[in-house]
Amino acid sequence: MSRPRLAVTLGDPRGIGPEIVAAARTDARVRAAAQLHVIGPSGLDGVDEAVGEWHPGDTSEAKAGHCAGLAVDRAIELALTGTVAGIVTAPLDKHALLAGGYDFPGHTELLAARTGRRVAMMLAATRPSAGSPNPLRVVLATTHVPLRDVPRLLTAETIATAAAVTRDGLRDWFGIAEPRIALCALNPHAGDGGRFGTEDDDLLAPAARAAGLLGPFPADTVFVRAMRGAFDAVIAPYHDVGMTAIKVAAFGTAVNVTLGLPFPRTSPDHGTALDIAGQGIADASSMIEAVLLCAAIARKTAR
Repeated sequence: MSRPRLAVTLGDPRGIGPEIVAAARTDARVRAAAQLHVIGPSGLDGVDEAVGEWHPGDTSEAKAGHCAGLAVDRAIELALTGTVAGIVTAPLDKHALLAGGYDFPGHTELLAARTGRRVAMMLAATRPSAGSPNPLRVVLATTHVPLRDVPRLLTAETIATAAAVTRDGLRDWFGIAEPRIALCALNPHAGDGGRFGTEDDDLLAPAARAAGLLGPFPADTVFVRAMRGAFDAVIAPYHDVGMTAIKVAAFGTAVNVTLGLPFPRTSPDHGTALDIAGQGIADASSMIEAVLLCAAIARKTAR
């Protein structure tokens, strides 16, 4: 499989998805790496398979979200039947997705529900940063939930699932035979012996030992240590601590990877950018990296 066929969804038609997909499609590296099958609503340029309908000047949030959801559903169908070897998704708007009839916080949860798989959301730098020999990979133990709900949702089972899915993903998709995975602490300074909270001592530490993880280590050092080569991935206890680390380290070149699926799914490391859509200034770098990584994983798993 020298050039795997990948389904590419256009995301929210009001955003920069159509622009960055078009730019990726003309990139020489992408053209050499994969065959793209673009899925989106009729009325947009560059669509190979139309689902839904969109017209220039449409502004309906619900319609945009529905079109984005339809495209993802169709891409999943193609991947599950083996018609495509992987999926690359352009950004969708989570509020619009809900308004359009899809009651999922985002792509990750939709993919998990449609495939029945235990999944984990990983943001991976595609190359090392200057002065840091190891590309940072961050996995989220909890995803799109309010911060106040994190202590309730962050359980030993949640951590064990994230650890297992991450370990399998690093072995099968990234070729790391014995992954070194660290757990990021929940509280400042990992609780400092209980002074700033007891969750790290009472929950995270025993869960890490049971799951074969290193840590928990304080958030202000664990990501730097990973970038310097101490760990192959870091599991973050909640969304923003993990996302902030990877985006500061590698914004524009990082890729979102859904681990645990029966096929590779990747996406760029940014959102819909509704404020700059249509101006011709959107940066397609992360979308290009997402296609290249999805194609590389598809080739690896096809061997």
